[in-house]
Amino acid sequence: MNFESSYICQREDVISLIPAHVKRVLDVGCSIGTLGKQIKLRFGAIVVGIEINTEMSKAAEEILDKVYCIDIESEDTSRLIQDDRFDCIVFADVLEHTRDPWKILSDFSKILSPDGHIVASIPNVRHISTIKELLIKGNWPYRTRGIHDRHHLRFFTLKNIIELFEGAGLEILTIKRNFRTFELRKRKVLDIVVAQIMSFFCNELMVFQYLICARAKNL
Repeated sequence: MNFESSYICQREDVISLIPAHVKRVLDVGCSIGTLGKQIKLRFGAIVVGIEINTEMSKAAEEILDKVYCIDIESEDTSRLIQDDRFDCIVFADVLEHTRDPWKILSDFSKILSPDGHIVASIPNVRHISTIKELLIKGNWPYRTRGIHDRHHLRFFTLKNIIELFEGAGLEILTIKRNFRTFELRKRKVLDIVVAQIMSFFCNELMVFQYLICARAKNL
């Protein structure tokens, strides 16, 4: 079975935000279990996955400790796994695919352990590629992956992301940035050089993706 490569790749950027003490991790949108396998190897943690795609969930079952093949928007997932508590819940490029990411984030925060964290990666729609397409070309660039993935239902800037987490009663502890000049990686060498320069100046127009680590505000 062939899957979109961007959905099954390793994610060292996400791993870097997961607290070292984790023992139970929930990977929402676990795909075929690649990220979950990294977590298990790095932290020795139990990893439970949630995946809507049947073929992907079957592949993930071979790797993770447990996998739920469900749609988190059509089922009360937090009630389904209410007996579980997780030290970390991961949303790696997931929230932008949902109709109501505000409710999802709020609901899942209820099954965090007392010192639990939520880690998420979310594309930045304020990226320069969006501005170029809209203002210069008069076009919305529907694509198969990246910021303008045609399956995205919601779009976020940094301000939107902060409001999303704060609205769910979460305190953001860390914000990291993945810089990329071109959304489609056709000019990798130039992309790396320019991205490094922009990262020094922290230009939000060059941020391809934000990485967030948060916890409940009452801690």
